[in-house]
Amino acid sequence: MRDRTWVSFDWALKRLLRDKANFDVLEGFVSTLLERKIKICRLLESEGNKDRDDVKNNRVDLLAEDEKGEMLLVEVQGEPEFAYFQRILFGTSKLVTEYIDSGMNYDNIKKVYSINIVYFDLGQGKDIVYHGKTEFRGVHNNELLRLSPFQRQKFSVDEVYQLYPEYYILKVNDFNRWSKVPLEQWVYFLSTSEIPEDADAPGLSEAREKLKFMNMSRDEQMAYRRYMDNRVILQDNLITARGEGRLEGQTEEKISIAKRLKQMGVDVSVIAQSTGLSQEDVEKI
Repeated sequence: MRDRTWVSFDWALKRLLRDKANFDVLEGFVSTLLERKIKICRLLESEGNKDRDDVKNNRVDLLAEDEKGEMLLVEVQGEPEFAYFQRILFGTSKLVTEYIDSGMNYDNIKKVYSINIVYFDLGQGKDIVYHGKTEFRGVHNNELLRLSPFQRQKFSVDEVYQLYPEYYILKVNDFNRWSKVPLEQWVYFLSTSEIPEDADAPGLSEAREKLKFMNMSRDEQMAYRRYMDNRVILQDNLITARGEGRLEGQTEEKISIAKRLKQMGVDVSVIAQSTGLSQEDVEKI
């Protein structure tokens, strides 16, 4: 593992950012993403807040509550998962039901922000940051359904979507372009674990001091090295699997072409030359 000056964000999320003294790093990241000032008051119980490594799946999450009582679920996922969209839905739905007591009115349901940092190519799209929210529109005139004046006053929000969970997906893999845009600076750090001298996005100056590898204890440094080594192994395995899958797919395509050519009566030697298969393989098809 190449030594870095700063630890990766997923490791920080597992260990360092659970310390209240380091909340300002997480606050800076979330404030940059949500484009408003966020103040974290406390961490809430979640799978990621338990002290375990989850090295095999390279997954970690942290659940926090801000000063408005809204919940912030930050999750890092390194391994591809085809049903990831459904999983983030499950995660927010579970939080909504877990943090309301039986018998309480529905207006006590907490707002949830699901922030997902993924190190794989999720879905199809070329952007690096995606935002999802719930809106209701008329099927005939596309009119946006809005809150009544009483509801706006009662719930202290302006739009219906603000009552529902919101989703953010950051596809940070291989993003290595430094920028003066604060959010892109954060994505750069998430991707590379590097913080250039001119970084000025909220939270990154704090991260520069608090997420230094050399500031950790020797045991933490050794644990971090093991974690990063395992992450590299995981990435290598995924690359190998993709490569083998592509190779297998190419071979199957050649066999399919060879079958069609044989059915058309094309000479075996011509088929072998055209597909790259051996004459023996073509004869066996």
